[in-house]
Amino acid sequence: MKLKLERPIVFFDLETTGLDVSKDYILELGYVKVMPDGSEQAGNMRFRPVDALGNTVHIPEVTTAVHGISDADVSDCPTFKEKAASLYHDVFEGCDLGGFNSNRFDIPLLVESFLKSGVSFDLSDVRFVDVQNIFHKMEKRNLDAAYRFYCGKEMTSAHQALSDTQATYEVLQAQLDRYEGELTNDVSFLSEFSSMNKNVDLAGRVVLDDKGREIFTFGKYKNRLVEEVVKKDPGFISWILQGDFPLNTKQVVRRLSLKYKG
Repeated sequence: MKLKLERPIVFFDLETTGLDVSKDYILELGYVKVMPDGSEQAGNMRFRPVDALGNTVHIPEVTTAVHGISDADVSDCPTFKEKAASLYHDVFEGCDLGGFNSNRFDIPLLVESFLKSGVSFDLSDVRFVDVQNIFHKMEKRNLDAAYRFYCGKEMTSAHQALSDTQATYEVLQAQLDRYEGELTNDVSFLSEFSSMNKNVDLAGRVVLDDKGREIFTFGKYKNRLVEEVVKKDPGFISWILQGDFPLNTKQVVRRLSLKYKG
């Protein structure tokens, strides 16, 4: 079904140096601009990331592993700042915005990049269409939906602890049948496969980086090695241990502190 438009909408996606909206940089921007008459304008461009001083920013290897863009790939590309004014006026000005998970990441980072480049991006009249949010709202991802999809049954006693537990186990068995050859019928494999992160503590305040080292995910030492912080600033460790953090987090930090003190 064709999209009914009163004004143009730009669907776009970004590839970046990382996931921190305030600190990371755009490496690639792809867009499709749809006009009210149904015509489309598509484009793709790459940028060399530079900091506020004009120094080229290294693209982390872990990021390159995701999108395939390395330092060499963008070494001869213009910076975002060099193209910001024309990009705004030619593509984004006067348009609504759309994307997949764009409300949480792409739009904030795009606007931040324009502002850092001295281009004011007025959002007061802009409407955002996040296709991922529509997907999640229309296709529920709860136990009832999983039981219906995998087992072909309806939950008759939903939200009763034992019934939910039994349904969960049935769903897992059905998943093993459906994805035979892709899922390994082994708890170690299933544990790793079903993990969305590499938490060291349950709250995710300490996680493993791509090299398997513990790092903090919050505070002034966000993304810094726990080992480094233990040796550099024991006061920060004490603040955690005395603060309002989950007991499991304190337990993990205490264990790592003892591990790295020596």
